[in-house]
Amino acid sequence: MNDKKKYGFTTTILHQDRQKPIEHGSLHKPLHTSVAFGYRDARQLASVFQGREPGFRYGRQGNPTISALEDKITAMEDGVATLCFATGMGAIGAVFQALLRAGDHVVSSSFLFGNTNSLWQTVAGQGVGVSFVDATDAGAVEQALTPDTRIVFVETIANPRTQVADLARIGRLCRERGILYVVDNTMTTPYLFRPKAVGAGLVVNALTKSIGGHGIALGGSLTDTGEYDWQRYPHIAPNYKKAAPAMWGMAQLRAKGLRDFGASLGPEAAHHIAVGAETLALRLERASANALALAEMLEADPRVARVHYPGLASHPQHALAGQLFRAYGSLLSFELADGIDCFDYLNRLRLAIAASNLGDTRTLVIPVAHTIFFEMGPERRASMGIAESLIRVSVGIEDCADLLADFGDALSDPGPAAAA
Repeated sequence: MNDKKKYGFTTTILHQDRQKPIEHGSLHKPLHTSVAFGYRDARQLASVFQGREPGFRYGRQGNPTISALEDKITAMEDGVATLCFATGMGAIGAVFQALLRAGDHVVSSSFLFGNTNSLWQTVAGQGVGVSFVDATDAGAVEQALTPDTRIVFVETIANPRTQVADLARIGRLCRERGILYVVDNTMTTPYLFRPKAVGAGLVVNALTKSIGGHGIALGGSLTDTGEYDWQRYPHIAPNYKKAAPAMWGMAQLRAKGLRDFGASLGPEAAHHIAVGAETLALRLERASANALALAEMLEADPRVARVHYPGLASHPQHALAGQLFRAYGSLLSFELADGIDCFDYLNRLRLAIAASNLGDTRTLVIPVAHTIFFEMGPERRASMGIAESLIRVSVGIEDCADLLADFGDALSDPGPAAAA
C-alpha cells in the first residue's frame, strides 16, 4: 500500500495495519499480551520514559496491539493522534481528569447519554462549573460561556432523542474564543461524519458501539484532530511541553488519563475492535438504510405517537443532518400511542432484542425511562424530552423486510394477556 496515495475509507482501514512492519508478515497486528517491555540499553529505557524517543513503557499506557488500533482510529478521523481507553466513559472521564481543575467551567449539551450526564454531575460536585444548554442552538452555547469556560462538549446525534447539535456554528464560536471543542462522535462514527470538519479539537468514540460493531469488546478513544492550538490551553503542565505544541494535549491525556487514571484498554479487546472496524462502512450503510425504512414505517402507523430520527422530514434538524452527515445513522426512538404498554410491546418483538448496547449487528431495543435514564428522575427526563413510553432502537443489519414485519406485527398482535 502506497502511503502517499489517498484511498477510500474502507480501503484505508483494511490496510492500516500494514503501514508499519508487522511480525512474520501477519495481515493483522498480532495480539501482544505483555504488560512490560524490556530494553537492552538502560539509557534508551530512560529516554522512552522521559518522552525523548518513542517506545512502550508499561501496559497501562499502551502496547503494540493497542497502538495499531490507535493508528486505525486516527486514520478514520483524519487526526494527528489517538489514545484508546477501556470504555467510552473512560475516554470522556480522562478529558475531565486530565484537563479540568476546580474553578473551571464547561458548557455541555443537555441532550446527553445518561452516563455522561451522571459523570457531569460528579464533576460539578468537585468544583467544576457545568452549564447544560440546548446545543441545537449555538446562541444558547454562546450565552452560557464565561471567562472560565475551558471546554464545550456535545454529541453529534443525541442518545436517545436524536437531537442534532448545531455543530459547525458551535465550532466557529469555540475557535474564536480559544475554547477546546470536544465532540462525541459515537452515534455517527467517522464514516458518517468527521468532527474535524467543524473545528472539533478532541473527538470521542465509544469503540464498543458501531466501530467494534459486534458487541464483544468494550473500548473508547480520544482523537486529537490537530484543530486546537494547545498553546491556548492554560492547564498544560511543563512536563508535557517538551514535545511539539501540537502534541501537548495528547501527552497530558496519556499521562493523566492512562498512567494516573488507569482506564486502560486491554490488548484482546483492542484486537476485536480493530477487526470489527474493517467493516464499519458496510455495516453502517445497511443499518442506516434499515433505520430510515423502519422510522418511516413507524411514523405512518397511528399506533405510534412520535418517531425521533434525523432522516425523517418531521425531525427538527432534518435539513442540518442532511448537510452534515453521509447518512442519518442507526439510532432511532419512538413513543407509543396512549393505551399501548411499552413493556408488552417489547415482549411481542421476536427479532429485536431487549438489551442496552448500541451499534451491534443485531437490532436492540430498550425502554429508556425505566432503564438507562431511570436514575436521573422524572424531572430531569422531562427536561430532556424523555417520555415514559420512549423506546430506543439500535437498528442492526438484518434483512429490512424482516425488521419491518417484526415491529409491525408487534403493533398488531394484542398478545396473550390482552386476548385473555
